Amino acid sequence: QLQASGGGLVQPGGSLRLSCVAPESIFSISAVGWYRQAPGNKRTMVAGITIEGQVDYADYVKGRFTISRDAQKSTIYLQMNSLNPEDTAVYYCAAVNTADLQIHEYWGQGTLVTVSS
Repeated sequence: QLQASGGGLVQPGGSLRLSCVAPESIFSISAVGWYRQAPGNKRTMVAGITIEGQVDYADYVKGRFTISRDAQKSTIYLQMNSLNPEDTAVYYCAAVNTADLQIHEYWGQGTLVTVSS
């Protein structure tokens, strides 16, 4: 139900912006975030943002990545700067809420980011 896009091949030091569109009914009540999974590794959180706009980042992306959300477009963004080869991974967007007192998670299909010269 979430559609991620924006991945691709970029040189070290370059930038990319990922986008993720969610249904408005989910976006408006969910905290959203980006995760990544490199080959052979577990999926880990990269950045998250609450409905109120509070943000959180993994230590290894602080100062380089910026997460944002656009309520009018029901879209989540991840601006990635100063990319390095260790950032190569499949990036997933996710939304989570506690509607009906139950935890609901929604995931996008993933978009591949490759950082290489």
